[in-house]
Amino acid sequence: MIEINGVEIPIIDGSSAPFIKIIEEAGVLEQDEVKIWYTIDTNISFYDDKKRVEMTAIPSSDYKITALIDFNSPVLGPQHAGLKSMKDFKTDIAPCRTFCFLHELEMLIDNNLIKGGDINNAIVVIDKAVTDEEMTRLAKVFGREKMEVSEGYLNNLELRFPNEPARHKLLDIVGDLALVGYPVKAHIIANRPGHSSNVEFAKKIKQYIKKNKQHKDVPFYDPNLTPVYNQQQMEKTLPHRFPFLLVDKIIELSETKIVGVKNVTGSEYFFQGHFPGNPIMPGVLQIEALAQTGGILCINAMPEGQYDTYFLKIENCKFKQKVVPGDTMLLKMELIEPIRRGICIMHGSVYVGNKLCAEGDLTAQLVKRN
Repeated sequence: MIEINGVEIPIIDGSSAPFIKIIEEAGVLEQDEVKIWYTIDTNISFYDDKKRVEMTAIPSSDYKITALIDFNSPVLGPQHAGLKSMKDFKTDIAPCRTFCFLHELEMLIDNNLIKGGDINNAIVVIDKAVTDEEMTRLAKVFGREKMEVSEGYLNNLELRFPNEPARHKLLDIVGDLALVGYPVKAHIIANRPGHSSNVEFAKKIKQYIKKNKQHKDVPFYDPNLTPVYNQQQMEKTLPHRFPFLLVDKIIELSETKIVGVKNVTGSEYFFQGHFPGNPIMPGVLQIEALAQTGGILCINAMPEGQYDTYFLKIENCKFKQKVVPGDTMLLKMELIEPIRRGICIMHGSVYVGNKLCAEGDLTAQLVKRN
């Protein structure tokens, strides 16, 4: 909860760095709940031909942003900025101040606005010739003896980054897209963004998520990326071999979550006897593929050594979609609770694209090999 006693948030230094400092002073408490990310499986785009704005959200395994600006100004030329991880927001984006052009500043002053504005909390771009009379007026507004112009900026301003304006536009995108209300895994590419366009774009993303809410935290698979484990590496960890090794590679691995890939082909041995003429992957083998994936997750969390995993219990299994030749199964396993005394309790989900095909709760025991 954030409380303010005015009609709008104070500008302070024109960036978001002071707010990060305040939040850090208040303290951050990590909660026990798992953060749910929403994924998209198609591009979401917004266009405004009048403003020449183009914004697109592209499916991605992470949340990242690329912003491009072009005001057709000799002072503020085309710029771009990127944010590959929100971990870098505090240092690379938050300190970047808002900016405006001199003609916009004069309009605001004429309408008795920006009373908290100062040359220290905004970058003012001088995009036209300025008379001595105008400079005197600006000095009076900002309580200065005199105002100066240096390299196209008001009052010898020193930029915090060479592309500070583009970074601030990216900062705006972070804030405006937070209005979506859901954390999204996507690559946002924004050309000539602005607050009103950002908000319209946020509405489109929110509508998509509400319509496809069942797709929350669906694994994203990019076959071009190097796997975390390839098949040869998995064989060093698991005792399974062809034809019973049912995982082709591991594409994501953390302390509590793993995602594996199984490419289902028509030459699989089990299709010869399972619904000939209408081949369907047996549900028990889907669960086995999940178990093998979960085995790597659990073994990875154990002290050094060789381990085997044994089923103790399978509960709440549901099969919702058929898996057929040509499908690529994404096998997601998540720890429901920490591993204790070698007992692993996991929830598994099988996806093909963004469709949930099977799920269940699996309990296994880790036993160290002699």
